[in-house]
Amino acid sequence: MIKKYYDQDCNLGMLDGKTIAVIGFGSQGHAHAMNLHESGCDVVVGLRPGSASVAKAEAAGLKVLSIEDAAEAGDIVMMLTPDELQSKIYKSQIEPHMKEGDVLMFAHGFNIHFQQIVPQKDIDVIMVAPKGPGHTVRSQYVEGKGVPSLIAIFQNASGKAKDYALAYASGIGAGRAGILETTFKEETETDLFGEQCVLCGGVTELMKAGFDTLVDAGYEPEMAYFECIHEMKLIVDLINSGGFDMMRYSISNTAEYGDYRTGKRIITEATRAEMRKVLSEIQDGSFASEFIQEFNAGGKARFLASRAKEAAHPLCKVGKDLRAMMSWLKE
Repeated sequence: MIKKYYDQDCNLGMLDGKTIAVIGFGSQGHAHAMNLHESGCDVVVGLRPGSASVAKAEAAGLKVLSIEDAAEAGDIVMMLTPDELQSKIYKSQIEPHMKEGDVLMFAHGFNIHFQQIVPQKDIDVIMVAPKGPGHTVRSQYVEGKGVPSLIAIFQNASGKAKDYALAYASGIGAGRAGILETTFKEETETDLFGEQCVLCGGVTELMKAGFDTLVDAGYEPEMAYFECIHEMKLIVDLINSGGFDMMRYSISNTAEYGDYRTGKRIITEATRAEMRKVLSEIQDGSFASEFIQEFNAGGKARFLASRAKEAAHPLCKVGKDLRAMMSWLKE
């Protein structure tokens, strides 16, 4: 059973007298920095010279330093830059400034688990990973609520790593909703699997296949988009609110009957076997090696070609035209 913690289990005082350096001010970075600042923590933001985020961070009342100076100032350094950039940033701009007793933090385990970053042994290495996008982490905090977050410990040099993880998670508001303890390995492998097989790769290919099937059969693209793509949000929102039970309670009997009759014909044993193969490629490091090669040595050629090809699919234009009719999306 996974362990869960709340604010009453956390000691925010662990962060007293500590400077927290948040490296990056993107989706997660802005939320972490602003929430911690408003929780009474001493926060600095590390950004590259000329970053467009400098003005945004300063407008939020935060002190902005270069990445090197932030790492030097920070007793706790939180890495919130893209996965593919973290190793280079760490080795050249952060590692030289890490001192015995410091805390190195991540919001995703990729670079630690796949040994792209190998930290010195005399520091704590922990993860605090909110299970929601940065704007939600921020908006929920402002409303007095929070987003559930994961914590994990990779190195516990001080003997206090878990206390630091809980304190930081509480500082960004997670203790209001719940903090779940996991491992770097479990978070990394399940996160990558979910993205590839279900949330991104699986869902987009399923929707695209449905769209193509209807259009190839002579149905209007607009109808195909509505039925196979647009209405996905309605179903997901129901599942998000109350699980499969609420979704099946809320849809028509026709839809529910079709669910039971057809789902396993689409997600077959062959599909599940391919999912297990994808998981093994994540577990043995094959995916990580391919990703790192593509982004750090391959010039992202295949990635950019795939992006362009997907953007040229007819459903993208159909969807853009239909979304222009939906006034609520512009609000």
